[in-house]
Amino acid sequence: MTEPAAAAAVRIDLPSGEKVTHRDVAANGARFHIAELGDGPLVLLLHGFPQFWWTWRHQLVALAEAGYRAVAMDLRGVGGSDRTPRGYDPANLALDVTGVIRSLGEPDAALVGHDLGGYLAWTAAAMRPKLVRRLAVVSMPHPRRWRAAMLRDARQTAAGSYIWGFQRPWIPERQLTADGGALVGRLIREWSGPRLPEDEAVETYQRAMCIPSTAHCSIEPYRWLVRSLARPDGIQFNRRMKRPVRVPTLHLHGSLDPVARTRSAAGSGEYVEAPYRWRLFDGLGHFPHEEDPAAFSAELVNWLRDPEPDR
Repeated sequence: MTEPAAAAAVRIDLPSGEKVTHRDVAANGARFHIAELGDGPLVLLLHGFPQFWWTWRHQLVALAEAGYRAVAMDLRGVGGSDRTPRGYDPANLALDVTGVIRSLGEPDAALVGHDLGGYLAWTAAAMRPKLVRRLAVVSMPHPRRWRAAMLRDARQTAAGSYIWGFQRPWIPERQLTADGGALVGRLIREWSGPRLPEDEAVETYQRAMCIPSTAHCSIEPYRWLVRSLARPDGIQFNRRMKRPVRVPTLHLHGSLDPVARTRSAAGSGEYVEAPYRWRLFDGLGHFPHEEDPAAFSAELVNWLRDPEPDR
């Protein structure tokens, strides 16, 4: 894929017809692509696997209409952001996130993260609490809960089988990009609930995954998560994540999520020393913000507006 074609696959308009502002910002030694809409307090949206900023297309509009500066960033190695040879451990990826907040000229942000983006949102809130005003996590347990479930819960270990498969060299990259990214489409459909995504949306994700080096960079964080389990850097990171989150936290999850089991995610509030709200969306899978965007956006906006979110 040529560079213009890669840019065309990422710097796209919203289905609603509204034109987001696409630009690059420098942070933590790399360049990050962002899509921005609206004015007001900053809400920074972090995508998961196997997606990019476009997963937040519905929430960008809803947040902008509610009076927020909504910014969706492409994580390191994905979409329009730099594909660096290293730097895919969660501590560094979290510094990417907080670095983008600073580069946007804001004192802090409400972080909203899904899947891997949720893992990084948990991490950023613990590591750089002064830069995180509020935290909303979607379809991802707290990192310590995730680690314990993957090691001790046979059902969660099976649900995360794709992560174990990522540990092989080069084969996963080839599988993700074969047949125009067909595996990406299959994963998104399998991980969704009954409300399956539109074919056009799936094709958008497939094209983005086929940008050179994206598949490799998308997998690298998951390789670190597994390979570091018994290494000093992984053990140290797990200890660092004992630090409690001290900002209001909204935890959103689909009841039919086949990737991150509800049992694994529930209980993450033990790491939050602030108002914590758990919201389970009945009948939704791993992508509640896409499967029922109206209900999801309403829940998020109402919580952001609440001056004193209840525990």
